[in-house]
Amino acid sequence: MTRFIFCTGGVVSSLGKGVTLASIGRILKARGYSVVIQKLDPYLNVDPGTMSPYQHGEVFVLDDGTETDLDLGHYERFTDVSLSRYSNVTTGQIYSDVLTRERRGDYLGGTVQVIPHITDEIKHRIHRAAEESGADIALVEIGGTVGDIESLPFLEAIRQMRSDVGTQNTCYVHLTLLPYIKSTGELKTKPTQHSVRELRSIGIHPDVLVCRADYPITPDLLDKIALFGDVEREAVIPMETAETIYEVPLALESYGLGAYLAKRLNLEPREPELTDWCRMVESLKHPRRDLRIALVGKYVGLHDAYLSVQEALVHAAAHHGVRLTLDWVDSEALEHQDLAAVFAGVDGIVVPGGFGERGIEGMVLAARYAREHRVPYLGLCLGLQVMVIDLARHVIGDAACNSSEFAPETAHPVIDLMLEQRSITDRGGTMRLGAYPCMLQPGTRTQRAYGQDAIHERHRHRYEINNAYRDILEQGGMVWSGFSPDRMLVEIGELRDHPWMVGSQFHPEFKTRPNRPHPLFLGFVEAAVGHSNGAQ
Repeated sequence: MTRFIFCTGGVVSSLGKGVTLASIGRILKARGYSVVIQKLDPYLNVDPGTMSPYQHGEVFVLDDGTETDLDLGHYERFTDVSLSRYSNVTTGQIYSDVLTRERRGDYLGGTVQVIPHITDEIKHRIHRAAEESGADIALVEIGGTVGDIESLPFLEAIRQMRSDVGTQNTCYVHLTLLPYIKSTGELKTKPTQHSVRELRSIGIHPDVLVCRADYPITPDLLDKIALFGDVEREAVIPMETAETIYEVPLALESYGLGAYLAKRLNLEPREPELTDWCRMVESLKHPRRDLRIALVGKYVGLHDAYLSVQEALVHAAAHHGVRLTLDWVDSEALEHQDLAAVFAGVDGIVVPGGFGERGIEGMVLAARYAREHRVPYLGLCLGLQVMVIDLARHVIGDAACNSSEFAPETAHPVIDLMLEQRSITDRGGTMRLGAYPCMLQPGTRTQRAYGQDAIHERHRHRYEINNAYRDILEQGGMVWSGFSPDRMLVEIGELRDHPWMVGSQFHPEFKTRPNRPHPLFLGFVEAAVGHSNGAQ
């Protein structure tokens, strides 16, 4: 039978429930247990696909095309498990399904209520994720904080789960904050006490308390929290701010959380195998040299908007033994800046995905600078498109070359709306989404990076390379290094006679892993290291 671990948060948001739960998944998987992770998000949107990155950070895309919260990226990266749509649940999905059934008459005229209809649907989705995966342990994060009105149906549902599946098959992990009062030089436990009291008032008694703090937590404070929270002392876990998030599984393991959870859930005790993870963390913490990469985008004011790109670069940098320094370059501001000054000392340039006209010309300028100055460049989705726009303007000699997304009347739409997208009016969940096959061309830089001829990568876009311009761009130096199996869609391209200028229509950042970096990011960072060596 599947065991369930539920993770809640208290005091403040953004404590790191996603990283904590992903880390728990890592140390349980290191013991040989299979895991699946699910996020219950309290917002009314069906998914985050139409939300501004400034509102919710990046949209993470799964293999099956589901647009999800960025925490699912943490889940996949830490556990190396490819999740499905069953791992992403929002209040909007729940209410939409329940109301659809009510309109059909499925409830036979009965009154539809939060309890039991909404809570039953939540529990159904929790069980479905567990059953679909066949995992030994299902880990479930409840978004928001205890006390939020939006989260109450989810909290009630997981409270009922203990009665449904048994105390021995459920475990409640509560993440809370120990704030530091500078004037007295001490951490305070009272907010944690109040948070636990709020949780218990709902009917949930936490089994584990993970205590977040920016300063060392003394044993006497942990004793106090155990006493006032009515939690076993060994189940009060200190979690001080780490140098890197990838240290968190090791810290939790060092405090005995993995062994405690196995005992609490009546699982066979096993020793964890974390050798590769430890080696990766050591590489992160002890690099041989520094590397500067410029990330050029329109949402750089919120770094979480490009979280997977950032982590993919971190993984590749650790593999190559270098410390990554990111220059966050606002593409809109770049249109009015001295490019030479902005990119001075930069070893590589990344242009990530995005939508809309704002800041596009700055991204085109970044691609042009990389092309003309032979700076390693990696373009992701929109980053490929601006790379093509720049080359087209150079080859065709017409500054009007553009994407029909930004300039519908352009004479040279080198990027154009995909045929199957032209009749679509709804914005949510209607792009080309999810994993699609790509056939790589032998002898290309891309094919050598992957070391194979056929790949599957995740997509999120409506616009594509206009096939009418493929030949002329090839003549101008572009190499189309990957296509859809029918060769109708360009999936990846690279610039001939350039150290590394590669752009993909897909999002490779969604499939990187800390101990198995993505080949394109590995190749890009290697080229950036070479560029740095050449500049010295």
